[in-house]
Amino acid sequence: MKPIGTLLKNVHGQFWSVSPDETVFNALHLLAQHEVGALMVIQDGKLVGVFSERDYTRKVALQGKNSKETTVASIMTSNVQTVTPSTGTRACMALMREKKFRHLPVVDGDTVLGMISIRDIMDDIIDDNERTISDLESYIKS
Repeated sequence: MKPIGTLLKNVHGQFWSVSPDETVFNALHLLAQHEVGALMVIQDGKLVGVFSERDYTRKVALQGKNSKETTVASIMTSNVQTVTPSTGTRACMALMREKKFRHLPVVDGDTVLGMISIRDIMDDIIDDNERTISDLESYIKS
């Protein structure tokens, strides 16, 4: 099991964020532009929440609110679970499964390092399993 900080370096060079004062409409444009499912909400350099497609569908679209008038702060997930770079990938997967979310910010103290998605973790686990199978096949053949 590798630390999530290693995976974060391999998967992403940067992360996407939005201000809590931004409109949901503009945040949706960022999601589409960067082809991601969630943005970290950062104010004064600190993580204050996460804005996701789920937040939009459940708190704007289904409630008939106007995304051009609604701010990210009013619908974001503000009680954000985070992990440190030393947290293992399997521990992150267990946390995401238990809490039923798909994006997990990685922080070092107050410094935001990035965000890992469940897809990133699944891809890493699959790659790791494929390497193990290949190693075992080579061992058996030799």
